[in-house]
Amino acid sequence: MSGGAGKSRVVFLADCQSFYASVEKAERPELRDKPVVVAGDPERRSGIILAACPIAKSYGVTTAESIRESLAKCPHLTIIKPRMQLYIDVSLQITRIYERFSDLVEPYSIDEQFIDVTGSLGLYGEPQQIAKAIQDQVWNETKIRTRVGIGENKILAKTACDNYAKKVESGIYFLRKDALEDSLWTLPINKMFMVGSRMTQHFHLMGITTIGELARIPLEKLQERLGRKFGRNSDINAEVLWRIANGHDESPVSPYTFVEQQKGIGHMMTLPIDYRTMEDLKIVLLELSELVCQRCRSKGLMGQVVSAGCQGADFDRPTGFFRQMKMPHNTNLTEEVYEVACRIFEKQWNGKPVRKVGVTLSDLTSDETYQMTVFPDREKKMALERATDEIKNRFGNASIMRASSVTPAGQAQRRSKMIGGHYK
Repeated sequence: MSGGAGKSRVVFLADCQSFYASVEKAERPELRDKPVVVAGDPERRSGIILAACPIAKSYGVTTAESIRESLAKCPHLTIIKPRMQLYIDVSLQITRIYERFSDLVEPYSIDEQFIDVTGSLGLYGEPQQIAKAIQDQVWNETKIRTRVGIGENKILAKTACDNYAKKVESGIYFLRKDALEDSLWTLPINKMFMVGSRMTQHFHLMGITTIGELARIPLEKLQERLGRKFGRNSDINAEVLWRIANGHDESPVSPYTFVEQQKGIGHMMTLPIDYRTMEDLKIVLLELSELVCQRCRSKGLMGQVVSAGCQGADFDRPTGFFRQMKMPHNTNLTEEVYEVACRIFEKQWNGKPVRKVGVTLSDLTSDETYQMTVFPDREKKMALERATDEIKNRFGNASIMRASSVTPAGQAQRRSKMIGGHYK
């Protein structure tokens, strides 16, 4: 059922409405008519709204705001802790439903997936008919409502879903490429895919307020203008933005997007409170370095470039840094990655409060290359870390931890109970 070459494609972006909250309502029918949100741990400062059902949204509750703010708008709000394993299971169940209509299904996030139905049109009818059939089957089997954006490519399908399908009663919208002037181009620039708040500000300073205004600028002129702002390396980014504005996207819908060769392995952690001392930050850097190296060892990889960085508490006005340092040799040893990450922080951190920390190991190569050389001391350390990995794989990451991880600044014990930063 794969799409053939040489003809116009039909691509869906199927989005599950208020996914986490909808799953909880499906599991607990008594919540059907109640305002429900899924939020981080209410007992900690990390109590942020992850999903709000339509009833909660009718009170003005929005995602990414604090539980305190939401309760001020809706005092009788039902607040549920996230159950990530349940959401993953339901997401996989929905994927299997999509795969009845096409073998080209590409996850975009836990609640959004691209579906190329080009090769299915002769079997299941017109695009809108297929979209309706998908909606019905997902609802009947999971009690989750879906919206479907339709376009000739992934960019148009995503734009159709985010900006139009959510506003029509059917939850289905076809954004046609020959009608961009009256649809896509009328949207504010901040509604364009890949344009965040900071890029929106830059475009406004350039006098660009709509997607159409960006699309009509000749590519060479846009590259020149962005080059003056961001430097010579902005040419590629300028072309990507220009192509999106004009609805161009040849990227395939690929079921194998997430199994391609990795260029780096990293972990980013959002902290429950602001961290203000290097002592506390080093504890988190050690935990992150351990997670990164554990994953590298499990894949038989080593890396030579360590990247480390942080972000401040105000995510709307990003502060912080992300820098990298190359080591003289490849490694997947926690101690070596940690030492480099600490050096980066000691040089770059300005002492302001930190809420998000990340460590990445890149420039990866097979660890078999290293094993051809002989460094007895490092071999002993590697053997010890492999033994530790085996214990963690059998009994969980909390089964063996460093002493620093049980201090107040440590996060390993708490996060061992989580998936993707949220409780299982």
